[in-house]
Amino acid sequence: MNMLVLAILCFGLVAGLLKLMLASGTAQRIALDMPNDRSLHAAPIARVGGLVLMTVAAAVLWFAAPTLRVVLAAAVALMLVSAWDDRRSLPAAVRFGAHLAAALFITYSLLAAPPAWLLVVAVLALTWGMNLYNFMDGSDGLAGGMAAIGFSAMGAAAVRASPDLATGCFCIAAAAAGFLVHNFHPARIFMGDAGSVPLGLLAGALGLAGWTQDSWPLWFPVLVFSPFIVDASVTLASRIVRGQKPWQAHREHVYQRMVAGGLGHRATALIWYLLMGCCALTAVLALRLEALVQQAVLGAWAATYFVLLGFVFKRFPRRRA
Repeated sequence: MNMLVLAILCFGLVAGLLKLMLASGTAQRIALDMPNDRSLHAAPIARVGGLVLMTVAAAVLWFAAPTLRVVLAAAVALMLVSAWDDRRSLPAAVRFGAHLAAALFITYSLLAAPPAWLLVVAVLALTWGMNLYNFMDGSDGLAGGMAAIGFSAMGAAAVRASPDLATGCFCIAAAAAGFLVHNFHPARIFMGDAGSVPLGLLAGALGLAGWTQDSWPLWFPVLVFSPFIVDASVTLASRIVRGQKPWQAHREHVYQRMVAGGLGHRATALIWYLLMGCCALTAVLALRLEALVQQAVLGAWAATYFVLLGFVFKRFPRRRA
């Protein structure tokens, strides 16, 4: 079965299953997202979208892309832990322990006898990827859009070098698009930790897998997912510098400032889609350029983010939750 058929299957299954679950009330009974200090919504919303997204993508890819089974196994394990957290609110130590275990498992599985420094860097990067994706899942259509665009870009880059990797990326992107049918503003369903945490792991793990298979250099997945990486990392660093607890609920992310500052969910999502698309397209095109030109592209994006962040911080100042 070719990549296009598998991607269409993932899209249809996710969109259809979520429609049935919402219509029957099953989604609302499984898990509800209750508004808190970090929330940008005022009413409880079902948060099982990620559970369906991940289940469909993992089930299809288990048979369609067997070389990805190690990564899929770690993602499914995280999905189950995170789904329980969506229902019962697990202690932070349990959640982070699961994240570290998954990152360590992936690193040892993808890297042959990594030196100590690479092991530490890879584990920390994968763990941060899971959490930053979770932090960025707070506005209608945002996390689903990043998944659809980001994994599509990685799929396009891997088509020739690694068919299994390309199939995996395209199917995850299509499943995310199926979720977006019900998550774009006004959202009827949320992703929940069962979707955001495994997607963060998959972004990092498949990015690492592509590097080990010579599908792309390490900067490629970083640039593709840089809208999330930059926002989450700058916000966390800012809070630490100001002496605030980084794990506390807040509304200081760029996307939160934009939504609360008057743009709303729809306009914010569309602006972010434009940024995501530009990053993804630039990254794919830059793969064909000389190394020196690639460095110039990365430098240009660093300068662009500096300007964009300065504008957003001035236009949309921090607000109390």
